[in-house]
Amino acid sequence: MKISSVGVQNHHSRPSFKANEKGYENPINRKTERNLSILSTVGASLAAGAVSTGIATCFIDSAKANRYTKAGIVGGIVAAVAMALTLPAKLYDTKVSSFTREKEMDVFSRDKEVKSNLLGQIDEQVKNEDVPLEEKINNFAQFQMATNGQGLLVKGN
Repeated sequence: MKISSVGVQNHHSRPSFKANEKGYENPINRKTERNLSILSTVGASLAAGAVSTGIATCFIDSAKANRYTKAGIVGGIVAAVAMALTLPAKLYDTKVSSFTREKEMDVFSRDKEVKSNLLGQIDEQVKNEDVPLEEKINNFAQFQMATNGQGLLVKGN
């Protein structure tokens, strides 16, 4: 998963961080992710069962009694087998994926918090008249280069 900056995204798809005393709350919820994967697996299994019911009605002789009941039983069996085969793998993949995304969002939110704190310190330093202008510029340049990940700042004594 690639994480882009929050300012670039559409305002409807922006992650909603909630500030609290520890910093930011992670918007990834493992329980919701698990429930959505179960729902999608059940839906796919029901679709497979409905298709197999439709196919079974074509193969069961129309003169036989309970034609649709027998086709429904075949569809139910196919749906149950499909769900039994796909649900464990889907739950495992969702668990791994949500864990990874949760950790990525933790790193992202901590990065934002650290940048905010550093910018606050740089702002306080800029307002302080006792600090020389050259030191203020060097500190801001170092911060910008570290933020952008561009090059190394080589300083002489």
